[in-house]
Formats: sequence, C-alpha cells, structure tokens
Amino acid sequence: VDGPVRCSTNVKGVVHVIIELAGLGVLVRHEVEFVVVGGVAAVINGAPITTSDLDILHRRTPENVRRLVAAVTEIDATFRTDPRKIRPNESHLLGPGHALLQTTLGVLDSLGTIETNTTYEDVLVDTFVTEVAGLSIRALTLERLIKVKEQAGRPKDLRMLPELRATLAERNRR
Repeated sequence: VDGPVRCSTNVKGVVHVIIELAGLGVLVRHEVEFVVVGGVAAVINGAPITTSDLDILHRRTPENVRRLVAAVTEIDATFRTDPRKIRPNESHLLGPGHALLQTTLGVLDSLGTIETNTTYEDVLVDTFVTEVAGLSIRALTLERLIKVKEQAGRPKDLRMLPELRATLAERNRR
C-alpha cells in the first residue's frame, strides 16, 4: 500500500481495492485461517476510516502457520522493523507475538494474539464471514473491534473509536 486508503460510501468497492493491495487474496488462496482485525475490519464493517495496513489474527496451528509462511513468502514479506530484512518462518509465527511485515503488496501485521492473550479461536464467536470481490473474508465484528481498540488504548486506536461508535450507532438505528 503506497498510502492510506480512504473508505467511501462504496464499501464493497473500497474493500475490493484493499484486498488487492493488502494481500487478502493471497492469504485466501493459500487457505490461511485468519480474522481481519484493525482498520480493514472497520472498513469491512462499514466505518469511514483511513487505513494503510492489514492486521490479521492468524490461527497458530502448525498446519495453518505453514500455509501462512507460504503466503507471505509469495508476497516477499520481511520484518519491517529489522534492517536485516529477515523473512518470517514457522517459529516466528507459531507464538503469541506480532509479526510486523513489509510485503510487495504493502504492510501486513500478522498477530498471534490480540488484547491481553486472545487467540484466533477465542474471537471466532465475535466474527462474521462476508464475501467481498469473490473472496470469503472473516472479520471481527464492530462491537468486538471497539472493545479491542479501547483496550489497546494507543492514540491511533482512540482516534478511531468515535467513527467506530458512530458506525455502530447508525447500524443499530436501521
């Protein structure tokens, strides 16, 4: 992603662009089990926010991590905070940490856990699957995303909360 992607009223169209830029299609093609969290999850939920990366919470089973490694290898992923340009391997992705990656398609943060120690399996109850541009994408619900952002408490998360809450309120009025 060369810069922020702005959501408009045409959420499906914008998400289609994000999918192409952020590599969701690669992950789906490799059958990686993941949940979209963060800004792209907000966009999928209809929030008019700006994002420039893709955050996913991946399932940490050996089989899934092998598929994830194959997917990120295809998009030439390296750890973006390490000047040695280290490529992620299974040992990096099996644990609860965050793999902050730069890829040929943009920034991808592959998270082993969110919140305090919440895993892929833990959040499944708070996700939904939607089809966007022919891809089945699992994303965090808006309600759970708000809780995640509140707990994170970082300035960028707190700045997103008013838009997320307004989107939820609008949805609840319908």
